[in-house]
Amino acid sequence: MTAAVDRRIAVVTAVHAPSAGFLAEAYKSLCAQELLPGWSWHWVIQEDGATDEVRGQVPDDARVSFRQGRPGGPGVARTMALARAEGPYVKILDADDLLPAGALARDLAVLEGDPEIGWTTSRALDLLPDGSTAGFPGDPDEGPIERGAVLDFWTANDHRAQVHPATLCVRRDLLLALGGWMALPASEDTGLLLALNAVSRGWFSREVGLLYRKWEGQVTGQAAHVDPAEREARMAVVEARARALADFRLRPPLTDRPPSSRPAFTD
Repeated sequence: MTAAVDRRIAVVTAVHAPSAGFLAEAYKSLCAQELLPGWSWHWVIQEDGATDEVRGQVPDDARVSFRQGRPGGPGVARTMALARAEGPYVKILDADDLLPAGALARDLAVLEGDPEIGWTTSRALDLLPDGSTAGFPGDPDEGPIERGAVLDFWTANDHRAQVHPATLCVRRDLLLALGGWMALPASEDTGLLLALNAVSRGWFSREVGLLYRKWEGQVTGQAAHVDPAEREARMAVVEARARALADFRLRPPLTDRPPSSRPAFTD
């Protein structure tokens, strides 16, 4: 179990000017969370850029930390936010999304209850402009997700995972060991999900853990996101990384290999 002094969960949010207006609703959903006894959250917001539009939308709350930086996309912003993330776990919350009641408590219960689980995901619902929601068919069963299962499903289903990367809650040390999010113009969260699944078991909760807002300004709704050439390249490097991590983890240390198989080092 986690020591009492470390019982904080970092909620990491990347934001850019077009999505800044949604921060108030995200904050409201965060404040409504009831955590496990003795736990608290802190919200680490990182702007992808440095604009007046975002700063003015950040809540005035001691539990909220805000920084700005050079634009590089949401993956870069989230990774930069890790410098300020305290506690053993990191929860993802995009600026335009909402956390339903109980989401953080369920993530914490799983990760605190089983040290072999490295990350959690949960059911997501699309939040449509009229306020209605829509679900996804084919959610997996509640319970553990074995290593490699996400990659297998993803490759067999036109590069679509059976769990949503925007619902991730992950052990902070594991996230840092993998280098945070991938340096991609998009799909950086899918790349992280597959990397996590390559090296550790995960968990899926069938309880709704995210309301994923659909709106005209979201990055995944832009034409560049579905450009065939770029998408093919993104998917190729995401898959290659996941397979390399899975293979690397299975290799014995150099000291356990026969001398003839060890690499030779020369000046």
